[in-house]
Amino acid sequence: AKEVGLLDADIYGPSIPKMMNLKGNPELTPKNLMRPLKNYGIACMSMGFLIEETAPVVWRGLMVMSAVEKLLRQVDWGQLDYLVIDMPPGTGDVQLSVSQNIPIAGAVIVSTPQDVALLDAYKGAEMFRKVHVPVLGLVQNMSVFQCPKCKHETHIFGTDGVKDLAKTLGLDILGDVPLHTNIRETCDSGQPVVISQPQSDAAKAYHKIAMEILRRLPVPPA
Repeated sequence: AKEVGLLDADIYGPSIPKMMNLKGNPELTPKNLMRPLKNYGIACMSMGFLIEETAPVVWRGLMVMSAVEKLLRQVDWGQLDYLVIDMPPGTGDVQLSVSQNIPIAGAVIVSTPQDVALLDAYKGAEMFRKVHVPVLGLVQNMSVFQCPKCKHETHIFGTDGVKDLAKTLGLDILGDVPLHTNIRETCDSGQPVVISQPQSDAAKAYHKIAMEILRRLPVPPA
């Protein structure tokens, strides 16, 4: 088994505490480092642990970059095999701060197939290339909706948007995540579908993506 950490770098809208069913303030180690909160075997750190749940964060760039640096440098992550960093959409201060502070093994771009979202995805991929972060591939989110009653499939956000973008950027598609009520419900209840419904098609979609990402990452030292 691999040791995995999850860093919620979305300073303005941290969602990992809710999705991972965690709340409370991190304890401090004797060296004054924050201890991540842990659930489902994953060590998590988020701005959401440090501010009130409903408090809006109204910060300028330098404050955001300082917060990201604290979450990276002032946390006792222990011995991790992988640190997954959840970033907000776009190409702002968070992405720049992370890419300047630590060597990133690879970035994954997640997008729905609609044109408005694909514009952000394209900019994100190009930004990572400019700061010399390898882009491992694209993930198509909310790719298809299947009616639970009649089983008819509807491509609410379009069909080939991510595929076309992958071709334009010369990247692979790592997998598709369907638009499914179970995914929304389990995220909102803090019981991720891969834990609460591991045999479901939705969980299998996430598992496939995880395996594709691992295949493309450099092998960590033993």
